[in-house]
Amino acid sequence: MKSPFVVCGATGNIGSRIAEILLAAGEPVRIVGRERVRLGPLAAKGAEPWPGDIGDTAFLGKVFSGARGAFILIPPKYDASDIREYQDRIGASLVSALSKSRVPRIVALSSVGAHLAEGTGPIVGLHGLETRLTALKDAEIVYLRPAYFMENHLWSIPLIRTRGVNGSLTRPDVPLPMIATEDIADATAHLFLEGKFHGHAVRYLLGPRDLTMSEATRILGEAIGKPGLRYVQFPEEEARKAMAEAGMSGSVAEAMLEMQRGFNTGIVRPTRERSEESTTPTTLEWFSKSVFARAYRAAA
Repeated sequence: MKSPFVVCGATGNIGSRIAEILLAAGEPVRIVGRERVRLGPLAAKGAEPWPGDIGDTAFLGKVFSGARGAFILIPPKYDASDIREYQDRIGASLVSALSKSRVPRIVALSSVGAHLAEGTGPIVGLHGLETRLTALKDAEIVYLRPAYFMENHLWSIPLIRTRGVNGSLTRPDVPLPMIATEDIADATAHLFLEGKFHGHAVRYLLGPRDLTMSEATRILGEAIGKPGLRYVQFPEEEARKAMAEAGMSGSVAEAMLEMQRGFNTGIVRPTRERSEESTTPTTLEWFSKSVFARAYRAAA
């Protein structure tokens, strides 16, 4: 009987797709998430559900026991009273459990900018996770550093509907690599299925091309029948207020503001030139017409 793969965050966009691909390939999969009910659809397809808190090291030790590979991440927690403490606690729990269970192959979801120890907001927590994982000398690890998620644009739908503009703190003219989360999941699943691990390695995933927020807004607008949709750079105080109204804690909001300053100054960027390996297929045009436009209509 094959040893299982473990997929943490299995109810999210990335984790759920990884699990589905592995299951479709006939692989045994343990899925981890906070709520058993939300794990139900994947369990119905044959996955072994493990509902629980990944901050519980003893729980994770049981999850990882006997696994031949694990996809790990630090799930977002927008109401965290201290985002850095939360990220450090989850990272320590993951690495401790992985070490005790001696999981041989690990894919860790990190981010562009994770090479920096400060000035990047929540990405600093991913730098911390990568640093902790370096202690696992006997494991083969891929540190995935994807770019700005195309799914982040979904947060703009209420703004577009109520004010007729798109906007954030990010400058309109800063080129950013943008990636669909399905491409991150596909790359991860293929790593496990093909077994192409070599020690500890960083892999960037950068989408098909870089886009500015102004360019992205034009593409999004055309997909929803608003070809003249404008992008507006908001001042920090207005962005801070909007995040509070969306339910973010003060700690998380300040971290997000710091990250966007990192975009604006250009420090949150890949440390390598774009390559065939780091370029992924899903375009923002496709994402806008399918995922974004559908969500926009559903919000009417």
